[in-house]
Amino acid sequence: MATEVFDCSDAEQRRKGIETAISAAKSGRLVVMPTDTVYGIGADAFDSAAVAALLSAKGRGRDMPVGVLVGSWHTIEGLVYSVPPAARELIRAFWPGALSLVVRQAPSLQWDLGDANGTVMLRMPLHPVAIELLREVGPMAVSSANVSGRPAAVTAADARDQLGDLVSVYLEAGTSVNEAASTIVDLTGAQPRVLREGPVTAAQVAEVLGVEADSLSAAD
Repeated sequence: MATEVFDCSDAEQRRKGIETAISAAKSGRLVVMPTDTVYGIGADAFDSAAVAALLSAKGRGRDMPVGVLVGSWHTIEGLVYSVPPAARELIRAFWPGALSLVVRQAPSLQWDLGDANGTVMLRMPLHPVAIELLREVGPMAVSSANVSGRPAAVTAADARDQLGDLVSVYLEAGTSVNEAASTIVDLTGAQPRVLREGPVTAAQVAEVLGVEADSLSAAD
């Protein structure tokens, strides 16, 4: 099936593009979507073959599992073993937005995101096109829309230059607002840890959690 590109700045193309992307994702194909950080390549999180195709398209191994984007904070209740109080505080402060949380996943989940050792990285993006897509498809496995080791795509055109016909639908919505990958906070250990600092700073995370920013260092 031929790759399709939709310009989401045009209302009719946006409507048709989101409709086409929903259908593609539900059929096990890959889509590229805008988010508030960088563009993402996404698949239905519960379609293991599609997630494997996503990893393959990026040239990425199972040792780098894919995160999951959700269209509503309520969605995470069914995905997480138990939502830690720190997660609730950070979600209240920063979702939708550029903060990804690593938490223990619900053991009953039938998905394969790579070698995640019982954890999952979750985020709710602050982008209307992404939210509309996620609310129809459900949780999606999403990674930055680039070949591993190459710069993250900040437009759909960037993504298409790298991923080409491996993706069925490209949703173009202009240059990403942040042009930087999300901040990642790991909540699976005894203490929260900032694994990657992005648009949300360690100081902002520390303020919400009522801790010293230095205590969040992944190197501790």
